[in-house]
Amino acid sequence: MRDETDVTDVQAKGDEKAESLKTIGWVSYLLHLIVAVAAVVPGAQVGIGILLVALIIDLVKKDDAAGSWQASHFSWRIRTVLWAGVLYVVTIPLWLLLLIPGMVAWAIISIWFLYRIVKGMVRMNASQSMPD
Repeated sequence: MRDETDVTDVQAKGDEKAESLKTIGWVSYLLHLIVAVAAVVPGAQVGIGILLVALIIDLVKKDDAAGSWQASHFSWRIRTVLWAGVLYVVTIPLWLLLLIPGMVAWAIISIWFLYRIVKGMVRMNASQSMPD
């Protein structure tokens, strides 16, 4: 017979999944943050490999977050990486003109990238979805 003072520690599967997705989101955001900070700090390039790992994590886990507030974070990070990549490629010709225009363009893109990652981290910490 069960006593009313017995406590059973039960966590809903939805809660476990949400926490798992949040952990994956934090790992991805931290990898993005390392790349973003390195892009802004001169001479601190860490390589595209870390960014690709973060992007692959987001692409693989995005469907697991479907229907939750966290889905918007996966899309946010994926869009951020893709747009930054396109902008970096499009501005390569500026490096051919003179050094300064290329440096300015890439600095602006890098600051924008860092801003988006930090904004996402702040909203994830508050368990808020990202705007479309």
